[in-house]
Amino acid sequence: MKSSQAAVDVCSFSGVTTKKQEITSLESKEIYLDNTDFTIRPQVSLSGYTSYRVGGPAEWYVAPRTVEALQASVNYAKEHELPVTVLGAGSNLLVSDRGIPGLVIATRHLRYSHFDPETGQVTLAAGESIPSLAWAAAELGWEGLEWAVGIPGTVGGAVVMNAGAHNSCIADILVSAQVLTPDGTLLTLTRDQLNYSYRTSILQGSDRIVTQATFQLQPGADPAQVIAITKQHKQHRLTTQPYHLPSCGSVFRNPKPYAAGWLIEQTGLKGYQIGKAQVAQRHANFIVNCGGASAWDIFNLIRHVQYQVQENWSILLEPEVKMIGEFSLAC
Repeated sequence: MKSSQAAVDVCSFSGVTTKKQEITSLESKEIYLDNTDFTIRPQVSLSGYTSYRVGGPAEWYVAPRTVEALQASVNYAKEHELPVTVLGAGSNLLVSDRGIPGLVIATRHLRYSHFDPETGQVTLAAGESIPSLAWAAAELGWEGLEWAVGIPGTVGGAVVMNAGAHNSCIADILVSAQVLTPDGTLLTLTRDQLNYSYRTSILQGSDRIVTQATFQLQPGADPAQVIAITKQHKQHRLTTQPYHLPSCGSVFRNPKPYAAGWLIEQTGLKGYQIGKAQVAQRHANFIVNCGGASAWDIFNLIRHVQYQVQENWSILLEPEVKMIGEFSLAC
């Protein structure tokens, strides 16, 4: 099993008795896993599950609502030698027009949260929304997440990529993350064990799936004050970034000491368009879908921006967006 993504107990995968030959004989049908209440569906379009609103179908797709169902899904993929792709909110992904082979596991329905007023810690499942969490903390008067209100992702993806904004990031507040390993074990990893750096962790590209995370916040503040600061961060995002069109947020990492958006703007690429994909006028580190763009349009525009910035500045911009599927040939 191979996995890509986007919570100290030990568990075993739930037993699945589906035989390997069934995956070929039931290519056009849903697969019902024994002892579960969910199905694995074939050929599910992913365009509605990504913020770019592009992408071909998942060969197989499942959206478990419990850790046990997640374990059963991973076990099924392992039995049938299917590669696994983990999909959270789809807010930092570019999915190929050709789709994704193997099993796509959507974690967006893994939902629960617990705020502990004695410790100031909050534990959340991987599918919980980061903006919703920021608002919930603000309404309680808990400080520490005001900066995250404009990050359109889930807890799982934010932990994996060390999401950040306004000079703050997940690594600043993370206590631990629970991950599911390929052999069915649930492990709890500390912040130090995740080896965080700018927009990355050891979980990127690994075969471990985040199931939940615990953050350290600071309770006891005036809720009105925390809400006001959170609103300021949200308003700043709305006025400086093009949230009116589908995008993945910032496309490139900032190559310190420069900002990627500044380099792109100085190269004269604001508004540059390939097909229906455009370098945003409001913020040059955004590429937006103007309506009807293909993943190939967006991919080609990313490569064009990289080439032009390197030609002008001798700096190769590194994509922050994760590209999944086949992009080596024209779609």
